[in-house]
Amino acid sequence: MIWVDTIVQGVLLGGLYALFAAGLSLVFGVMRLVNLAHGDLIVLGAFLILVIVSALGLNPFLAALVALPVMFCLGWGLQFVVLNRTLGDDILPPLLVTFGLSIVIQNALLEGFSADSRRISVGGLEAASVSLGPIAVGVMPLLTFLSAVAVIIALNALFYRTALGRAFRATSDDPVTAGLMGVDPKRLFATATGIAMIVVTIAALYLGTRSNFDPTIGPARLIYAFEAVIIGGLGSFWGTLAGGVIIGVAQTMGAAINPEWQILSGHVAFLLVLLFRPRGLFPRAND
Repeated sequence: MIWVDTIVQGVLLGGLYALFAAGLSLVFGVMRLVNLAHGDLIVLGAFLILVIVSALGLNPFLAALVALPVMFCLGWGLQFVVLNRTLGDDILPPLLVTFGLSIVIQNALLEGFSADSRRISVGGLEAASVSLGPIAVGVMPLLTFLSAVAVIIALNALFYRTALGRAFRATSDDPVTAGLMGVDPKRLFATATGIAMIVVTIAALYLGTRSNFDPTIGPARLIYAFEAVIIGGLGSFWGTLAGGVIIGVAQTMGAAINPEWQILSGHVAFLLVLLFRPRGLFPRAND
């Protein structure tokens, strides 16, 4: 029963990693952009929610709703004004620009909030739990996982069942031809990044309410996001969820054997998947 509980806790932890990765998967799936500032944008979202909670006295979930349009506009403007200029056959410019953006965000947060760690309080929900048969799980981890599933369902529906999603896929495959059909790739890419920032805000909510955070933890979250995306298969949303779950389960099982093995176990699982499935578990057909 101990191992069953360990696996369940790992699956729930995987929901958090899937939220970290879903926005990254969307951006890569639409424009093949590798955003090295993704983890720092999650931390930025967590600080934005913290400021809204402190200034307006709102519940963190309501504060996240207030933060959503702000983060969407930030992502839209960032892509339209800055990142669109870096897109092309050479992958180096977006890597350099987003790496620089990561440094700017970290230093701006350090200047504004210091290096002290913070946490967003959700009151009684922090210690609340529910029984799933013989296993008790925390309410917040369960909400995190359910939110991750909801986000993946929403992204799949958007990408494969809407006119906007068809435009995303067409532009991803051939931006020149899509432009000839009346699609503006620059505005479409900006919209994709704005939507990714909505997902980032949801991830930021659970990051801030489930653990302490400070301005420098973004790169570590980026690593988890990258690993989840690559394990699942680049551009596959359900694969991203599976990748997050694999990392989460590997970490909790490693920690159950030896607490020092928690982080290492997730990286080992990532390397094993790459060894046997270099393109991930569920790669898109056109990758």
